[in-house]
Amino acid sequence: MTTEIPEFTTRPELAGTFGMVASTHWLASAAGMAVLEKGGNAFDAAVAVGFTLQVVEPHLNGPGGEVPVIGHDARSGETFVVCGQGTAPAAATVEAYTDLGLDLVPGSGLLAATVPGAFGGWLLLLRDRGTLRLRDVLGYAIGYAQAGYPVVPAISRSIEGVADLFREHWHSSAEVYLAAGDAPAPGSLFANQALAATYQRVLAEAEAASDDRDEQIEAARRAWYEGFVAEEIARFAATAVMDVTGERHPGLLTGQDLAAWRASVETPVSYDYEGYTVCKTGPWGQGPVFLQQLALLSGYDLAALEPGRADFIHLVIEANKLAFADREAWYGDPEFTDVPLEQLLSGEYNDERRKLIGETASMELRPGRPAGREPGLPGFVALSFGMTGVDFAGRGRRGSGDLGIDPATGEPLGRAPHAQARRGDTCHLDVADRWGNMVAATPSGGWLQSSPVIPALGFPLGTRAQMFTLTPGLPATIAPGKRPRTTLTPTLALRDGEPYLAFGTPGGDQQDQWTLAFFLNHVHFGMNLQQAIDFPMFHSAHMPSSFYPREAYPGRLDLESRAGDDTAEDLRRRGHDVYVQPPWSLGRISAVSRRAGVLHAAANPRGMQGYAAGR
Repeated sequence: MTTEIPEFTTRPELAGTFGMVASTHWLASAAGMAVLEKGGNAFDAAVAVGFTLQVVEPHLNGPGGEVPVIGHDARSGETFVVCGQGTAPAAATVEAYTDLGLDLVPGSGLLAATVPGAFGGWLLLLRDRGTLRLRDVLGYAIGYAQAGYPVVPAISRSIEGVADLFREHWHSSAEVYLAAGDAPAPGSLFANQALAATYQRVLAEAEAASDDRDEQIEAARRAWYEGFVAEEIARFAATAVMDVTGERHPGLLTGQDLAAWRASVETPVSYDYEGYTVCKTGPWGQGPVFLQQLALLSGYDLAALEPGRADFIHLVIEANKLAFADREAWYGDPEFTDVPLEQLLSGEYNDERRKLIGETASMELRPGRPAGREPGLPGFVALSFGMTGVDFAGRGRRGSGDLGIDPATGEPLGRAPHAQARRGDTCHLDVADRWGNMVAATPSGGWLQSSPVIPALGFPLGTRAQMFTLTPGLPATIAPGKRPRTTLTPTLALRDGEPYLAFGTPGGDQQDQWTLAFFLNHVHFGMNLQQAIDFPMFHSAHMPSSFYPREAYPGRLDLESRAGDDTAEDLRRRGHDVYVQPPWSLGRISAVSRRAGVLHAAANPRGMQGYAAGR
């Protein structure tokens, strides 16, 4: 049976020459487009989109979260990464957690808070790459927070899912999200006056400090990390709140932690594949795993296979398992650990790794030995895979009961009765402008479900420290001032040295799986952006989850039902533990591109809130 690439798509691939914006929410995309129409560039627009997403998707990101950004600046010809990922507090040692009887960093509450990096990341992008003033890009977020925005059903469901926790323990969250007694109804207008006031005060202090654009941006940064915002964060973080352990704990984050942190600019990690130079963040994110999958798959003639069929899916999934096993063993903040990226992406190394891909599904987690180094893994991995022969320096802990996962987000579906807090998910945005600039960003964290609202500010802190391990001596072991190894992973691809394609998705550990399938669909099978997004999606849940309680499901493969029963059965015959999911449930990719002088954009129909705009 031949897989047909449908000509019909859920919406058109947009095309034009002025500018393109795509994101996970239509209001944010509209804000970005308004900035382009105002004369702003792609970076100005991206900042406006990012701040708007914090307001209209509070279950997916917030001001207390983080953002990695990857972009190409046409003026300088530079492709760059902005690291808006905050670091662990100075008090965040392994012993600080184990002395509390913990062997995992909790997935909710205050103990998992890192420095909220999103605000600093957006300001750095605006100052160095943008052209507009802070008021011009922050005004959309302030307007929606103050006057209200229509609630999407997922927000209502998210609030309903933690309503009892809010009422019993997180009273400051109840005051914001249960102000009328119940969760806001889908479609109703919802405002967050405290958040609007926070941003208005930041803007007022910035404009009072100077008439100069750059000095205003710096003053806003000081207000956030050294001024009234930092003071309120530090005060609240010192209180004890209920978290997923069923106990009340104060946080470790202090005002000194915020004052000492700065967003930074880095050189991307890249890999050349089929005429494209694919650029990702460093190994403090999972981005290089995308590149290693390409390195493994470069040994196959993928174009001779059929997209969406078992032969193709099997190869991609088995390469995925090998690359993610190396993520578990080797990735971490490169300022603290020697990550052997050159070896992990080398042809010689991946030629050897590729020999492990067989005709049947692997049920093992098999990290490699780059440059002859022996891998180490956290103790919780052994519980999922029953592994021996690999160094495990901690016992780890499984979660309470049979949690199961939401295949669309990677979120655990169940909790013990005392532990109702759930992680949120993530947002994504892409922008291209008429001057040749291009940018992708994946903001996340600071979810309303995962930590209580700081009353004076209107937003909660993030919980990204749950991605650290408490097993000593590993690349991802928690340490003061260290970045967690996150799942956030925007992508930018160049062609002949020029920006060609920017894309990404929410989805935790699935991000570099869904986007890989999208990229391969486009590169090898000639699908346009919308076709590649709409095409039936799949992913593996084989690797240990990056989220508390860090469980893995060896051999599990989630597949949209549109792939067909014959494909699912063929994969089962190869040994995959196939879970067929509803037809439009996996992946939330958006993308922009520049091809032959024409700008293009596409957004995901799944979830019914992503949209692209352009002309």
